[in-house]
Amino acid sequence: MRGLTLEDAPFIVTLLNDPAFIRNIGDRGVRTEDDAHEYLQAGPQASYARHGFGLCAVDLAGGPTIGICGLLQRDELPGPDIGFAFLPQYWSHGYAYESATAVVVDARARLGLETLLAIVSPGNAPSIRLLERLGFLFERTMRLGAEGPDISLFASHAGEL
Repeated sequence: MRGLTLEDAPFIVTLLNDPAFIRNIGDRGVRTEDDAHEYLQAGPQASYARHGFGLCAVDLAGGPTIGICGLLQRDELPGPDIGFAFLPQYWSHGYAYESATAVVVDARARLGLETLLAIVSPGNAPSIRLLERLGFLFERTMRLGAEGPDISLFASHAGEL
C-alpha cells in the first residue's frame, strides 16, 4: 500500500467508473484524467495533509494497482471510517482483507484510534462479510445527508477485537 499520487489518475478513472463502484459507492463524476487529478488532490491528498491518513493505492508486488483502501474522515460521521474498492478481477483473492487488516492495525498502533467506523450499502453482501471478518459489528441504518440513500453503519472498538 502507498499514498495515491497524480500519476494514479488513469487507474482512478477506471476504478471510479466501474459499474460495481458506482452501484455500491456512488458516482463521483470522475470521467477524465483531469477529473481524477481534482479528485486525488481534493480527496486523498488533502486528507493525508489534514488528518495523517486517507485512501491509499493497493499494488500487487511488482505489478499493477488493483484497488484502494484506507481511512476517510467524513463530516457526517463522528470518527474515521474504513473504505475500500478493488477492480472486479481482483475480488475474492484476499487482497481487500489483507489491505483492510493493515489499515486497522495502523489505525490502532500509529493513530491510536479506539473506534473505527465503516459504511456500506445494505445490499453489498461481500463488503459486509469482509467488515464482519475484520471484527466490525452492525450499529444502525442511517443516511449521509438528507438526500442520500440508506446505508449500514458498522463499528469496531479496540477492546472488542
